[in-house]
Amino acid sequence: MPLLGLGSGVILQYRLLGSTGLMVSNLCFGVLTIGPLQANLSIAEGAAVVEYALGKGVNFLDTAECYGTYQYIRKALDSQRYKPVIVSKSYAYTAQGMKDSVERALDEMELPVIDVFMLHEQESEKTLEGHREALEFLVQAKTRGYIKAIGISTHSIAGVMAGADHPLVEVIHPLINCAGIGIMDGTPQSMAAAIQYARLREKGIYAMKALAGGNLIGQAYEAFAYVRDIPGLASVAVGMQSLDEVDLNLTWFAGKRDENLEQRVAKSPRRLLIEEWCEGCGSCVEACRYQALELHNGRVIVDQSRCALCGYCSAYCPQFCVKVV
Repeated sequence: MPLLGLGSGVILQYRLLGSTGLMVSNLCFGVLTIGPLQANLSIAEGAAVVEYALGKGVNFLDTAECYGTYQYIRKALDSQRYKPVIVSKSYAYTAQGMKDSVERALDEMELPVIDVFMLHEQESEKTLEGHREALEFLVQAKTRGYIKAIGISTHSIAGVMAGADHPLVEVIHPLINCAGIGIMDGTPQSMAAAIQYARLREKGIYAMKALAGGNLIGQAYEAFAYVRDIPGLASVAVGMQSLDEVDLNLTWFAGKRDENLEQRVAKSPRRLLIEEWCEGCGSCVEACRYQALELHNGRVIVDQSRCALCGYCSAYCPQFCVKVV
C-alpha cells in the first residue's frame, strides 16, 4: 500500500479504487461543505482550502452537480500543479439530462475528462432501473473518453447491494457511520457487510458521512477510526472548510492526535442546518429536548439560540436532512 509522508509524522495511504485503475488517497475532500449549500465561502477562499489539501497529498475530490462547487475546483486547479481524481454526480434520469450534467461538469471545471461520474442517491435495484437511460448515456460517455468510470452514491444497504450486482456500476459511495445515522434501511453492521459484498464483486468503494453530517463531531476521532477500519473502503469523503480542518483530518486519518489543532477546530462556530428537502414530518421537532425546532410552512426551522448542537434530532430524520455545519 503506497504511503506518503507529510511531515510531523503524518502519513496518507493510497489505494486502488476497485478495478478502475484509479489510485486515491484514503482521505477524500468532500467539496460540498465549502460551497453555497453550507459554508458559502468565496471562490477564492474555498479554492484555497482545496488547493491546500492537494498540496498536503490529498488527491481525491468528491463533488456533485447540485453542490454548486465546480468553480471552486476549477480555481483550485488553476496552477496545473495537481491532477486529482475527481468524482461528480447527477440526479438526471434521462439520457439528455445526464448528457447535460456531464457537459456542464466538464465545462465548469475545465476538464477534458472526469474520473468518475455517478447516479446520485440510488436507493435500490428499482431506482437503478428507473435511471437506465442516464446509466446508458454514462456508458457512451465512457466509451468516448469523457469519463473513466461509472458509479452510484447511496444512503441505503439495498442501494449498495444493487450497485454491487450491477455489471455497469464500478464505484459505490455509501453512507456509513458508527451511529448508523442516515442509513435508510439497517444498521452500521449491515451496511459494513454490504460493503464487503461489494468489495468481493470488485467494486471501488469510498464512504461518506463518517461524522453523520457533523452530528458526531464531539467524537470525531473515534468515528473516523470506526470507518477507517472497515475493510474494503478505498477512501472516506470528509467535508473541510479551513486549513486547520484539513490538517486535523490528515492527523486523525494517520491515527494520531493533536490537542492544539483539536482545540482550534472545536472553537469554530457551528450551526444546525435543515436541508431544503425537509418534508416537515416533525420527527426531529418531537425529539428536540431544547425546543429549538419548530414546523413552519411545511418544513422545520431552527432557533439557533436554543440549539445545543447535540445532534440527537438527526437520528429521527428519515431523509437525513438535519446536519451540524
